[in-house]
Amino acid sequence: MRVRKAVIPAAGLGTRFLPATKAQPKEMLPIVDKPAIQYVVEQAVRAGIRDILVITGRGKRTIEDHFDRSFELEMRLEQSGKFDELKEVREISDMADMHFVRQKDPNGLGAAVAMAEQHVAGEPFAVLLGDDIIASGNLLADMIDVHHRYGRSVIAVQEVPRSEIHLYGAIDPELVEDSLARVISIVEKPQAEEAPSNLAAIGCYVLTPEIFDALRETPPDERGEVQLTDALNLLAQQQAVYAYVFEGVRYDVGNKIDYLRATVELALDRDDLSGPLRSFLGEIVQRRKII
Repeated sequence: MRVRKAVIPAAGLGTRFLPATKAQPKEMLPIVDKPAIQYVVEQAVRAGIRDILVITGRGKRTIEDHFDRSFELEMRLEQSGKFDELKEVREISDMADMHFVRQKDPNGLGAAVAMAEQHVAGEPFAVLLGDDIIASGNLLADMIDVHHRYGRSVIAVQEVPRSEIHLYGAIDPELVEDSLARVISIVEKPQAEEAPSNLAAIGCYVLTPEIFDALRETPPDERGEVQLTDALNLLAQQQAVYAYVFEGVRYDVGNKIDYLRATVELALDRDDLSGPLRSFLGEIVQRRKII
C-alpha cells in the first residue's frame, strides 16, 4: 500500500529553548524566514505525501494558523503589489491537507503517535519529528522506497560519534544491503561502552499499522511516558523492522548549536542571502581572530 499520510508530533514543551518557547511553540521558531515545522512539511510533500496530521497541545494554535489561509494578509499583499510574497503565502496553505489533533498531556512520543491511529486508518504512514531538518538528500522518499520493497517499518539512522550515542536510541544492526540493516534491537540512550553500534535513530520513520498494537503493549517508562523506541523494539521482535542509514546533512534544531548551524547553512544556500552573509561571517572571523 502506498504511503499517503504523515504524522508530525508537535505537543512537546520545548524546554531546551526557554524562554523563547514560553509563549511560542518551538516548532514555530524561524530558521531564516520559515518556521522549523514548515521545512518538515515540505519534506513530506516532496516525498509525495499530501495528507498530514499534526499532534499539537496547549499553546500550539499558531501552528494551525500558519498553515491556514490568511485572507486579510493576502488582500493587503495584493493591494500593495507584493505578488511574490502573496504567492509564497498562498503556497503554505495549499501545499498539503493539514489536520490537527490535540494531545492533552505530552506523555512521550509513543503516546503522541498512538493518537494518529484513527486518522491513518490501517495504512502505512510516515512520522516526522518537528525539530529534525533534513538539509540534503531525499531521506523520506528513500525510506518509502525501502518500505515498498520490503513491506515493513523503516526507521532512519545516522552514524554519530560514540561520545554522543547516549543522546539517542542505538540500534543493533544486521546488514541487509548497502545503507540498509535489519534492526535486531534498539537500546535507548546507552552509555558509549554499552551501545550495540554508533547508528543512532533520528526523527524520521515509515511505520506499518502494527505499531499501534506494539504501542498498546508498551508500558510507560520511569517518567510515565510511552516511548516510540520501546514500541519499535517490541515490534522488531515480532516482525522485521529495517533501519535506513542516512548519509546526508541533518540538523536537530531542538539543539541550540544545531539550530544556529541550520540557520547559517540554509541562509548560505539562498541566492539572495549568501553573498552578504559570507562577507559578514568573514568579518566576524577576522575581527574575533577565530582563525
